[in-house]
Amino acid sequence: MALQGSISFTALTLFLVLTTLPHEPHASSRGSFGRNIHPPVSGLCSSSVIVHGYECQEHQVTTNDGFILSLQRIPEGRGKSSGGRTRKQPVIIQHGVLVDGMTWLLNCPEQDLPLILADNGFDVWIANSRGTRFSRRHISLDPSSPAFWNWSWDELVSYDLPAIFSYVFSQTGQKINYVGHSLGTLIALASFSEGTLVNQLKSAALLSPIAYLSHMNTALGVIAAKSFVGEVTTLFGLAEFNPKGLPVDAFLKSLCAYPGIDCYDLMTALTGKNCCLNSSTVDLFLMNEPQSTSTKNMVHLAQTVRRGVLTKFNYVRPDYNIMHYGEIFPPIYNLSNIPHDLPLFISYGGRDALSDARDVENLLDKLKFHDEDKLSVQFIEDYAHADYVMGFNAKDLVYNTVVSFFNHQG
Repeated sequence: MALQGSISFTALTLFLVLTTLPHEPHASSRGSFGRNIHPPVSGLCSSSVIVHGYECQEHQVTTNDGFILSLQRIPEGRGKSSGGRTRKQPVIIQHGVLVDGMTWLLNCPEQDLPLILADNGFDVWIANSRGTRFSRRHISLDPSSPAFWNWSWDELVSYDLPAIFSYVFSQTGQKINYVGHSLGTLIALASFSEGTLVNQLKSAALLSPIAYLSHMNTALGVIAAKSFVGEVTTLFGLAEFNPKGLPVDAFLKSLCAYPGIDCYDLMTALTGKNCCLNSSTVDLFLMNEPQSTSTKNMVHLAQTVRRGVLTKFNYVRPDYNIMHYGEIFPPIYNLSNIPHDLPLFISYGGRDALSDARDVENLLDKLKFHDEDKLSVQFIEDYAHADYVMGFNAKDLVYNTVVSFFNHQG
């Protein structure tokens, strides 16, 4: 059991780092992790939206625990203006771990989900989680302080999503549609189960959901376990987990040097064989990602793999858990508590090594009492994890269906 736990923990650590590190098709050396690539310092609106002819506004929202989050609003389609007379349905788009809102805007405008939604008459809001490039501010803490990084995805559930939803609701006066990918699905499901967002929520589209990770299977699990079997806190400390930093970079390069491991295949080994990524999109991705998260967040996700259930962060020591939760074990997020009449769209891929089909089926089992006419499920045999965000054919296979789903809610 101990060995299995170590493999699962290490495999998760790797996948969280490397899901955001596609291979460079034209690189001349193995293991290029983008440390010398500098992303644009301008805001997301000016760098990736306005340049394509769309109106875009930069907003910020402060969470109840003091983090200042960046939001981008695309209120209109390209070349369209309602003059403020038309009430459009708002949509919040939430990225996964170790990336930010830029990850939705790497293809041409006709293939990017936020712009497709805007062109179809939606009022689009792109979220950027705490710790990422445009959300590295706090009312009193500095990113150089370990206290700035003392959070896991529990805080995304308890603070980030509620703050974003409340702000968008206050700006639009309408219930909100939601799109999440990867970690963006996990924090949404946990939030819905606690009833914190449902009064402001209209419907949700969940792409590559990772609520359960028991069957996550990576080709590098055994190799990684031999290379790194200690707790991640021992290596990186309880602060920032920066994929571009020297400790993580050195660890990844050590794996690249292992006999039989080809770093060009790391993304395939860890995310599944993505069918539909253009090399130009991957190059642009490497110019802008990955982003930092907290080490505590990494540990919390690893706990999800080990236990096979969704719980709040486990401090391991009973006295610490009692101090935080009033009980020895961390509370469970009970997904069966999600309102049965909440419209949900779930899409998952047959080649996804992270959102494994068996784990998605486990999620669907938790939703077995959901109203039949409120749950739509799509399965795409050839899709893996990154295809849902950067696939050149995602518009035809996924996004048009998302648009139809949202429109169907009235």
